[in-house]
Amino acid sequence: MLDFLIPPVLAIQEFFILAAKAFHNIFRRPRYHQDMILQADIIGVGSLSIVMLTGFFSGAVMALQMSRALSQYGASGKIGEIVTITLVRELGPVLTALLVAGRNASGIASEIGSMKVTEQIDAMRALGTDPIQKLVTPRLIATCLTLPLLTVVADFVGLIGGYVIAVPVLSLTTASHYWNSAWRSLEYSDIAQGLVKPLVFAVVISLVGCFYGMRTTGGTQGVGRATTQAVVVASVWVFVLTFLITKIFVAIAL
Repeated sequence: MLDFLIPPVLAIQEFFILAAKAFHNIFRRPRYHQDMILQADIIGVGSLSIVMLTGFFSGAVMALQMSRALSQYGASGKIGEIVTITLVRELGPVLTALLVAGRNASGIASEIGSMKVTEQIDAMRALGTDPIQKLVTPRLIATCLTLPLLTVVADFVGLIGGYVIAVPVLSLTTASHYWNSAWRSLEYSDIAQGLVKPLVFAVVISLVGCFYGMRTTGGTQGVGRATTQAVVVASVWVFVLTFLITKIFVAIAL
């Protein structure tokens, strides 16, 4: 009667086993440093341009949207504070994670999935190489290192986008007031929230991509399915986790 629950329960179990092995391998030898550097370059440097572009226009759009409401209440000088808090707490981590999920979770799933259907992973096992330590752990470490850095870049570029709209374009406030209010509005809890979120997102994005890649079946069509599933699941978990983490920080602040 409850047979429909068996596949999702087994998938959750396999995912946590994969995650446990990947984290355990961080402290084991051999450590594939070249693979970590390569993945950090692909995930971090490869995503830098699109993250900067998205961050800039996120800040610009936010400043445009808030300009009218703030002007009505005579609070135009608050534009820097609003852009900063919104970017650092929510938009910066979430948008960056979604971009990385779309670009790299799919790439990880397709790359590992292709290796799975062409039996390269089975060949690794036959040669005595742990495929999780060789394929999963370097991607996990690289994503955890690069995603928080990409989020910081996105936040800063978003502040520049808000500045461009607020000061030169709409003349809502002065440059010095914009940057002073932006800086003074930040608290340690905001910075902590803005760094904890991308770190958690990085774990989920990398492990979800690796998980669907490792369980790929059915040839090239299976690789396509795994890629789609990885992006969808990673993106959904980004929104679920940002809600949970925000709730925790709000509860702590109260």
